[in-house]
Amino acid sequence: MIKDLQQTDNETLPLAYLGGLETVWAKHAVNPISKLKTFNKGKRKIEQAVQKEPENVEIRFIRLSVQKYAPSFLGYNKNIKEDLSFIQKNRQEIKSQILLNNVDKLLKYSK
Repeated sequence: MIKDLQQTDNETLPLAYLGGLETVWAKHAVNPISKLKTFNKGKRKIEQAVQKEPENVEIRFIRLSVQKYAPSFLGYNKNIKEDLSFIQKNRQEIKSQILLNNVDKLLKYSK
């Protein structure tokens, strides 16, 4: 999956998913330095995607999902309220039922 996402030539949504995947994958690295490096690499990709398409609900959902569950000592939690508010306001734009279900679950547990 990572290789498939890497071959998308920096299209914004796949870039965000790749970043999200890398942040989660960091948990499986053995070396603490590798963990941090992998997490930061993924974080940069997510932020790059948000910067390119700040109005994309799915990209904001990816960032919110990562920030909500990232360890607080990593400091990647500054956009949680902003993304929650944005997603709640723009929820009706979501066309995918699977994404909508995931968004609703995250919103339910974010109260």
